[in-house]
Amino acid sequence: MNALELHAVHKSFGGAPAVQNISLSVPAGSRTAIVGPSGSGKTTLLRMIAGFEYPDRGCITLNGQVLVDDQGAVPAHRRLIGYVPQDGALFPHLSVAANIGFGLTGPHGDKQQRIAELLDMVALDRSMAARWPHELSGGQQQRVALARALAQRPRLMLLDEPFSALDTGLRASMRKAVARLLAEAGVTTILVTHDQAEALSFADQLAVMRQGRLVQAGAPLELYQHPRDAQTALFLGDAVLLPARLDQGLAECDLGLVPVRDATLQGPAQIMLRPEQLQVLVDDGDCTDSCQGVVRECDFAGNTCTLSIGVTSAAGHEQLLPVRSSGLQAPAPGSRVRIRTLGHAHVLGSSPEA
Repeated sequence: MNALELHAVHKSFGGAPAVQNISLSVPAGSRTAIVGPSGSGKTTLLRMIAGFEYPDRGCITLNGQVLVDDQGAVPAHRRLIGYVPQDGALFPHLSVAANIGFGLTGPHGDKQQRIAELLDMVALDRSMAARWPHELSGGQQQRVALARALAQRPRLMLLDEPFSALDTGLRASMRKAVARLLAEAGVTTILVTHDQAEALSFADQLAVMRQGRLVQAGAPLELYQHPRDAQTALFLGDAVLLPARLDQGLAECDLGLVPVRDATLQGPAQIMLRPEQLQVLVDDGDCTDSCQGVVRECDFAGNTCTLSIGVTSAAGHEQLLPVRSSGLQAPAPGSRVRIRTLGHAHVLGSSPEA
């Protein structure tokens, strides 16, 4: 069952379209990441779901309830949707407990019990209830913001780049902790981010936006392996894009003959391989199922590194290909190597045989 449904949602500002004809289904209890470059419309879409903005046309429903359509809209405070902004937006004049309990109603004792439960839920010591926001680390502030959003038992949680202000190590640990927490609570979640790695690791469903439009949506692995076009391929990570000619399940390209999944495709095309599909071999002269290249650069990152390997194209020009390698066994710049492809290439575009 889908918790959230967006149908043909459109929004313009001053005549300039910000979101164009977006339709998206978010399954109940799932985590969806909306990713795209700055200006792609992802935050505008999130704010329309929250009720902070209203679409010019289209329909948004949550658990079967119409939140907004051509007939009217449910105000933001009545949607039971949690919202965590990028900076947490804690009230600086309120304690941690008062921030979490903001908006809670009922007897004082019940409120205090609920605040204590929420502190436990986000893995914060109950002794922190008396602290002020400026006395917390960035990660602790985000946990308090999440606890405040969970206090109302929301039907949907919206996260607007909540980890972007954290350092790299803390960002990864917070992302895992929040994903685990929301999964255990069974809360349907939408994350907006410009960080591709964050989106791929966090989400059950990935939605890629570009210039106000939804380009592609699906499982993260599916989009990473089978992007719709070259722009999406490059946005989701490093990619090797090569012109090729398809025939009987093989793509003839500068790397030699590379298998593709669809043997019915024929003629010129553009294929994509991810860097981890390229294997670096010692150039001993005995490899017949690989192509030759020269290591031009080595970007060392500890246990792994990315090699830039120059391969001469059929037209006589050198193309630099990114190749993943072990950081301990990476060949030095200037080394002659051979490149072997692993798995199937993804076909981004093809045309019929002339």
